[in-house]
Amino acid sequence: MTKKDIVKTLADRFQLSQVDAKKVVQGTFDAILETLLANGRIELRNFGVFEVKMRKARKARNPRTGAEVFVAEKRVVTFKPGRMMEDKIK
Repeated sequence: MTKKDIVKTLADRFQLSQVDAKKVVQGTFDAILETLLANGRIELRNFGVFEVKMRKARKARNPRTGAEVFVAEKRVVTFKPGRMMEDKIK
């Protein structure tokens, strides 16, 4: 599912124009990103938890050449689904 599909679904479900639905969807995504940048964690009840974590530096291999390369540490976003989501998926 793409963002465009989400916009169409919300527009149909709540009888909004696609322009208004797109503003809502983009505003939601922006708010999630801003919260992650500010706090490093956002918990959405019954959905899941997004969290910024540090991935340690490591050695890796270039798949084309087989040469060993160093990958520096970096920040990554992780997602842990909530109990309700896990139950529905099972």
